[in-house]
Amino acid sequence: MVQTATYSNTFDHGIDKKSAFELAGRTGADIYDLFALANRARIKNKGNKIDLCSIVNAKSGSCPEDCSFCAQSAHNNSSSGSYPLRDRTSIMEAASSAKKQGVKRFCVVTSGKKPSDKELDVICEHITEIKKIGLSPCATLGMLDRNQLKVLKNAGLHRYHHNLETSEAFFSEICTTHTYEDKIRTIKAARSIGLSICSGGIFGLGESWEDRIEMAFALREIGVDSVPVNFLTPVEGTPMGSKELLAPLEALKIIAIYRLIMPETEIRVCGGRPATLRSLNALIFTAGADGLLLGNYLTTLGRSPDDDLQMIKDMGLVV
Repeated sequence: MVQTATYSNTFDHGIDKKSAFELAGRTGADIYDLFALANRARIKNKGNKIDLCSIVNAKSGSCPEDCSFCAQSAHNNSSSGSYPLRDRTSIMEAASSAKKQGVKRFCVVTSGKKPSDKELDVICEHITEIKKIGLSPCATLGMLDRNQLKVLKNAGLHRYHHNLETSEAFFSEICTTHTYEDKIRTIKAARSIGLSICSGGIFGLGESWEDRIEMAFALREIGVDSVPVNFLTPVEGTPMGSKELLAPLEALKIIAIYRLIMPETEIRVCGGRPATLRSLNALIFTAGADGLLLGNYLTTLGRSPDDDLQMIKDMGLVV
């Protein structure tokens, strides 16, 4: 049994690596004790509020990077569509729809290493308009430098999203066209100018528990504000296309341990949730999550927003 008293004094600062590895090894009924512990940490630090975000795939496909999980990579042979940067009307339609569903944050996402200067100017206009309608603007635009990030911040950007994806040791197994250090450099540049940071990763790539825990402690050391937890949805035509989905309880255990490592940080469940968790979707909150990506993902479908909003209500939580 996981002894609550043993870990309750870590609810403010987080467990250490030894405890994380010990909890990761729990099985059977002890997994549910782990969830209860993570839920207590969530309640203590986040109360009963759930932070909702939504994304728009503003530019898709033809990416020169070779990330083995990604349907948008030009190196892979998926059937994912490709299109240039979307116009203001379509972006704002998506943002307005998200706001009506109670979403607080709205993220503009583009494929590729980074947008061109011309594209960045257009995205800045999108960011300004998103802020005007009362949403908190976020962007996922690849490996930008400090000056480019400053331009976005001046346009109204609040948060920059850039995933580590996995541990430093495992990173070269999933991507060779850029490095883990490139990602750290981008995140630190965004942090240095005062942007809020959203960074996490994808689970189910073949990584070990050591990789998962090492990434969590790297994120804690950086001091990120939000950790998106994504689960691989294998896409035909990518090197990861034949991978099996994580078991639902394994996925929930990841959420719980991330909550206990970073008790005060937003733990946000994002891509791959419907396929991986299936009938256990509602347990993400009792496993410690306090954030949710509402609606569709970049190249795969999400759950119905109405179903997710009802799920939050049924769990006694509020947006």
